[in-house]
Amino acid sequence: MENYQIDNLDKQILHALMDNARTAYAELAKRFAVSAGTIHVRVEKMKQAGIITGTQVSINAKQLGYDVCCFIGINLNNARDYPQTLLHLKELEEVVEAYYTTGNYSIFIKVMTRSIDHLQDVLINKIQAIEAIQSTETLISLQNPISRSVMP
Repeated sequence: MENYQIDNLDKQILHALMDNARTAYAELAKRFAVSAGTIHVRVEKMKQAGIITGTQVSINAKQLGYDVCCFIGINLNNARDYPQTLLHLKELEEVVEAYYTTGNYSIFIKVMTRSIDHLQDVLINKIQAIEAIQSTETLISLQNPISRSVMP
């Protein structure tokens, strides 16, 4: 199913589910003038093809008290330290995303903390405490004016 090519109906289904993943297949069927079975088959095919990887609840981090969002570029002592460093970073609940990158940094992470003091603690006592990390650069996000998924 790797080479599954989506068509317009698949795109319509994806747009609808991205807008509200809890939309009933029967409602989608009515909206797109097909049977609920067709919707089910299409969704299953897109799951098997790896296009749909799951559903999730969107959470407003600020409403939960996470007021500071930042990005941290990490330089490692050696490239071979990457796998072990990633394991350490995965253990930190404040690290919400991580990327293995080209350019100035070996790893680029997104960190959410409750305050600047919390960020300082995470940075000094958790991230910079990882031996394989040579240096870091922190960029604090002031605003997130664009946040969206890739459009099918």
